[in-house]
This record gives sequence, structure tokens and C-alpha cells, in this order.
Amino acid sequence: MNAFFEHHKNSIRLHYRCFDRLLLNGLIQPFQQPERVIGFFNAYRNGKRVTRNELADIAEQYKNWVTNRSQGWGVPVLEASDGRRDDFIDPYFKQAKPDQIVAILKAREPGRILVANGNKKDDRWHLQMTQRWIIQYNFYLNDARWGRMFVRLCPYFPFTARVCLNQHHWLAIRMREEKIDFQQCTNAFLRCGNPKRLQELADPLTANDLLRCGQKWLAYFTPFLSEAERKNHGCQHRLFFSQVEYCDNLVFHRQAALDAMGERLLDANRTIGQPNKISTIFGRKVTKHYRGELKTVIEDLHLPNPVIRSHYGSGFIKQYVRDHVDLRTEPASNNVADYGVKKVVENLPQLRQAMGSVIDNLSRRPAGYPGNLCRSWPSPQIVRTNLNGQRQAYPRVEARSSTAVGCDARVKTPELRPPDHIRQGLRKGASPP
Repeated sequence: MNAFFEHHKNSIRLHYRCFDRLLLNGLIQPFQQPERVIGFFNAYRNGKRVTRNELADIAEQYKNWVTNRSQGWGVPVLEASDGRRDDFIDPYFKQAKPDQIVAILKAREPGRILVANGNKKDDRWHLQMTQRWIIQYNFYLNDARWGRMFVRLCPYFPFTARVCLNQHHWLAIRMREEKIDFQQCTNAFLRCGNPKRLQELADPLTANDLLRCGQKWLAYFTPFLSEAERKNHGCQHRLFFSQVEYCDNLVFHRQAALDAMGERLLDANRTIGQPNKISTIFGRKVTKHYRGELKTVIEDLHLPNPVIRSHYGSGFIKQYVRDHVDLRTEPASNNVADYGVKKVVENLPQLRQAMGSVIDNLSRRPAGYPGNLCRSWPSPQIVRTNLNGQRQAYPRVEARSSTAVGCDARVKTPELRPPDHIRQGLRKGASPP
């Protein structure tokens, strides 16, 4: 528990940590090697040749299966929209029942597929894995245990997949089962009748919880493989971390209490992207061989509370306010190896510990996290002496100039200068002490 929470606990009504977005890649590992694909067809498909036409037929059969099953399920097959997909698909989740598929979204996206190079005349084919832009199917559904989620399946062999989960939906179902009163707004809890129990439910999430959900739906959406082939011959999807977000949430009683510290939060974090500070926060040494990004960016400046994002490797940590009262600190990564964790989902406990340590390290920094804003530190100032020898300060000039280095907005020169009534009172030749 950091100093910020201790100091402001009377203004905070809820504090919890959990995983936010969990994006998992699904691969059938034996099918990633062309020679093992040939062996599979010899053993379980009556020795069929793996040709270009055979692979095209498999994809066509899958597309026909999706069309027929969508009619049986009574769900639409939709074209992807230009805006946010979550907003586009929201209406289809209203009144959704457990384990109900609500919509199927088609979209052209990059995918890893098996191709056969050769010619029909000699009937000689060379198999290789390649990356192509292809039409893929996104199955949006309401899982009985995980709630709202989606599964993306590539119709081309070897059926690469992606599973998207969110622990906020999982926690909401657990609290309904225990009849705990709470208020959920998108992917955040703004009120909970039993905060201690909320954290107790969030901490024990295991890799088996991810695997049970993922394997159930991946088996259902890949009819090409039989149950016996999955269980007895290892022809099932294995899940790996693709993108992970872990969030620490401080929910205030009033919006005004959070807005009051917004400016000081920007001041404290303007230099957080320096290599020595990034090393302390992420617990990873930055050497001359490092090739990733090291920077701090202030985004969404048009909003009342901008987002502070500090980059390291393939990930970042960001601080922002959501739903007006929730101060969220959220490390995220597209490559969990940056945290010293392997990508298989069985390493979920180690990943939770590593990402939680990043949040804790941020709170223990000498400066930069709101946990230290409880101290009475003044804002950065430029101090000048007037003709009477009195010192006059123009607050936050230095803070603005330093912050402007990491943001996208243009700061004009007059905004960085003291006002006229101070500049005119300067003694000739005087300089800041």
C-alpha cells in the first residue's frame, strides 16, 4: 500500500488491482512444421496430398461451416466498421444469455497460414508458413464464466486464433454469484459493497481459468479436428500471451478531489522517461545495446485529465483518469519477455507479480508518482528579483517548458515567459538565483 493511498484514504472509496485486457494467441504447435503437417495427413486423412487445392478446399469448407452455423444460431455475419469495434458490437450483447454467440464479424487482417508452392503438372509441392492479409472471423459471445469476450479464427490451415478476455467481466460474474453489490462502468468498478472480497476474488485467477475458457471455444470453432485428435494426438491450440494489461485503480468519492491534483501529477511525471528512472520502475537495466523506446508522452491534451504514457521495450506504463473518479495506473506489454516472463499462459502468476512490481516501483520513486504528492512539495518555479530586492516567483514556467518536451502540443514562447508586470519590474542584469 503506497504513501498516496495512506495520505488520501479518506477521499478514496475503492482500491483494487486486476488484469484488464488479456489478448492470447492460439497455435496448434505440431502444424507449425510442414513435415509434421504431411505426417498428420498421412496418418489421419488417408494419406491425402497437401496441395494448393487441398488447402483451398479446407478454407472453403470452413467458410461454408460458418455461414450454415450462423443461420442455425440466428446471429448475423457482419462486415467490420471503421470505428471502434466494441462500440459497434455493443447493441448485440443486450439480453445475451450465458454461452450465447451474439454476432460474427468478418475483417481482413494479417494471419499466419500454410501455403503450398509448386505446379500441378509435376504434382510437386513445397509447404511453408507465411504471413498474409486474409478474411478472418471474429466470434463475439457471452461466456458463462468470463462474460463478454471474442474469439478470432483464421479459416485457413493451420487455424491460428486469438482469444480476448477481460478480468473485469470475470469479476462481475463472481460478485453476482456472491450477491455483492457493485457498480461497473465499461471495464472498471466504481463502487463495491465489499472491497476486500473484490481483491480476494481478483488475486486467485490462474492459468487454468484462461485455458478452460480458451480451449472450450477454440475446439468448438475448429470442426476440422475431431475430439480424439485433440486429446490423443496433441492437435489442439496452445495459448500464449500477446497483449496484457494489469491495472491499479484508486476510485475517489468526488471528481473534484482528483482534478485538484491533476496539474501536480503532470509536473511530477514529466521526466519519468529518463533511462535511470525507467530502469528503477521496470526493474530492467538499460544498456547501450537497448533498442526500444525510452520516452514519456502526454496524450489527449484536449481532455480534462491527459494520459501520461512512459515507454519501455514493447510496452509502457500509463496513468490516466477514467469515468471521472478512477485514477488508474496500468502497465501494458505486447511482449511479456520484457518483464522476464515466458509467453505461455501457464506463467500467469509470474506475470502478475512482475507487472505488480512495476506499479509498486513507480510508487516508491523519489518523485513522479501520485503516491508522493501527499508531501507538501512546491511546484517548480522561476524566481526573479525586482528593483526593491524582493523575490517574485512565476510558478510552473519551468514545469511547462519541461513537459512540452514530451507532449505533442505546440507551446508558444509567450506561454513560457513571466507576465509583463513581472518582467517590467526586473532589475537590469538580474538573473534567477
